Amino acid sequence: MRAKVILKEKATSKIIKGFLWVYSNEIEKVDGDFSPGDIVDLYDQNRSFIGRGYFNPLSKIAIRILTRRDEEINRNFFKNAIVKAWEYRKRVVNGSSCRVVFSEADFLPGLIVDKFGEVLVIQTLTLGMERFKETIADVLSEVLQPMGIYERNDATVREVEGLPKIKGFLRGKAQTLLEIEENGLRILVDVENGQKTGYFLDQRENRKALEGLVDEAEVLDVFCYTASFALHAIRFGAKRVVAVDSSASALELAKNNAELNGFSNRVELIEENAFDTLRRFQKEGRKFDVVIIDPPSFAKSQKSLEGAIRGYKEINLRAMKLIRDGGFLITCSCSHHITPELFKEIISSASSDANRILKLIEFRHQAKDHPVLLPHPETLYLKCGIYQVLKKP
Repeated sequence: MRAKVILKEKATSKIIKGFLWVYSNEIEKVDGDFSPGDIVDLYDQNRSFIGRGYFNPLSKIAIRILTRRDEEINRNFFKNAIVKAWEYRKRVVNGSSCRVVFSEADFLPGLIVDKFGEVLVIQTLTLGMERFKETIADVLSEVLQPMGIYERNDATVREVEGLPKIKGFLRGKAQTLLEIEENGLRILVDVENGQKTGYFLDQRENRKALEGLVDEAEVLDVFCYTASFALHAIRFGAKRVVAVDSSASALELAKNNAELNGFSNRVELIEENAFDTLRRFQKEGRKFDVVIIDPPSFAKSQKSLEGAIRGYKEINLRAMKLIRDGGFLITCSCSHHITPELFKEIISSASSDANRILKLIEFRHQAKDHPVLLPHPETLYLKCGIYQVLKKP
């Protein structure tokens, strides 16, 4: 018999509108026994059934909702959800690599599945989803028939859920250094040791948006990781790119990616902290036609928001001072705590302090295989602003 969780009125209204999380302080009472990670039923104040999800009292997000129907959470449930997710990706993605399952946006909170050619990379980031990991792997094998399924469950967030960090093949076997194609480029992906699942598929369409902006340009790409933005800049006509990252292993892959595409003589790789590079280039009087900023998340929690705002402002202010009059700034944030409105405010404040005027060319978000569930705003996390940077007349 499943435990029954009675929610406070405020939480009930959010759930009915489509929100998928119940915080620990939104629970009025629990009837029945349960173990952490168990499936529980949710009820409103009138004891009416409103959903079913998994419960982990160790987490601030105590319950994550899987369904609002009275249905069993079993293999058939996961197969239906994964088939729907995969059918959607086949409609919106042109290529062999994409995000197949995007957690809450696909009504499977805590589950990430990325496809890199014939290899899938899976993350089960919550205790409730971890319990179904083998079932999910079986379903993925049946539906997508990959060569291998690699788990990248070494994310720190798992420790909050009381889970160990682990990685390795769940099904099959394949190379962990893979080559994928993106927008006509050859890209190496390290699914074993790379960031997150190995590669940031969410920026695919934003990288393509460089076309038309970088022709014959001198480009600076800071926080370049494995140089995917830098490679796209060259593909779309840049004459030279300086790419900066603090990770030696990322730059090694960046070097290999440049060689793979025949761009080695047009890319300069610098291993350095991006803030230090921007300060140094400003002192040296360096100038670029285009500066690309794609940093890791500065705001991993609400507590770190104030420091994140300062960090985003500083890197953008310094970047603007390096851009020639009429050049372009492509600036990103992947912190979901930084809303699009707040990000735009930060950029505007930075431009004022840099004594520059900005023209907003385009404001973009994550790629179509990372859809946004409107009742669950946390699924909108990536911001990509494209601005022309002008000196004040």
